[in-house]
Amino acid sequence: MNEKIKTVRLGFLIFPGFPMSCLTSAIEPVRAANEIAETEAFSWVLISENGSRVNSSARVGFDPDMALFDVEELDYLFLLSEPKSVFDNPAKSNGRLRRLARSGTRLGGVSGGVFPLARSGLLDGYQCSVHWCYEAAFAAEFPTLSAASDVMVIDRNRYTVSGAAAAFDLMLNLIEQSLSEDVATEVACWFQHPLMRGQGVRQKIPTFKSKSTSDMLPAAIARAVEMFANHIEDPVQVTDVASAVGLSPRQLERSFKAATGQSPLNYYRFLRMKAARQLVMYSRDTMTEIAGAVGYSSSSQLAKHYRAAFNISPQEERRKINLFRVERNRSIPSA
Repeated sequence: MNEKIKTVRLGFLIFPGFPMSCLTSAIEPVRAANEIAETEAFSWVLISENGSRVNSSARVGFDPDMALFDVEELDYLFLLSEPKSVFDNPAKSNGRLRRLARSGTRLGGVSGGVFPLARSGLLDGYQCSVHWCYEAAFAAEFPTLSAASDVMVIDRNRYTVSGAAAAFDLMLNLIEQSLSEDVATEVACWFQHPLMRGQGVRQKIPTFKSKSTSDMLPAAIARAVEMFANHIEDPVQVTDVASAVGLSPRQLERSFKAATGQSPLNYYRFLRMKAARQLVMYSRDTMTEIAGAVGYSSSSQLAKHYRAAFNISPQEERRKINLFRVERNRSIPSA
């Protein structure tokens, strides 16, 4: 395949602490596609806000090709970051993103990259994909935005994916559009990527059994899990959930434990604790606000269950996170 085709220009805007696997999962498939197709179907550049070296979450350093303000012509620009990432100069840099969007650049976020993209205002009126481990933190900071638990969401000129594997899937979709389904399939085979997921595929969420995920549960238990997940702030009674899924409380207890290894009550409580932990780690909310956000009337009641779940109090966990961020010059949540 040697015919001349239009090169798709990709940009990856990296923030300190970005997940390195997300970057490599996006670049490697398009690199392979170029090799298979024997043409430069894709080009890419690495970008940071000011053009300086950026360390990933694995503490591996990357030297960008350019600063954000040197970017002129890109077809796609993807933001890669941790959830708390912010620009050093938000007004100027967010303005630059908006200018690129107006000029026709399609913008996207990978994993935590949806957070700075949302802070720029460029997800207003769009639906986006949010990794399940960031759902509570995202909802707390952006209550008016529409977040989906799909692995990938393409909403007009916004492209958001939940993580590294989803970034690979998105690139396979772009390869299919630019080259062919055959090339996309060969790329997937090169990397032993089992299938190419598109829009509408829900993220797999681990249950308490190490070999079980949410999509593997019996129908009634899956509905119960969904009800629990939808009632984090406004707790629902287990007996009401049992009635809603067509089981007696005793049947739900037995079936739920067989499927997840936990009682419905313990599962539900830990689900709320995981949401609380997201807010402790990634939000600026006070402990009282976090308690209310996960359905507790007091922070002391939250702290009791939090310590039982994670062997640390929420206050102690936030203090540890604060120390880590101070060492790396990152933003600090409130105490």
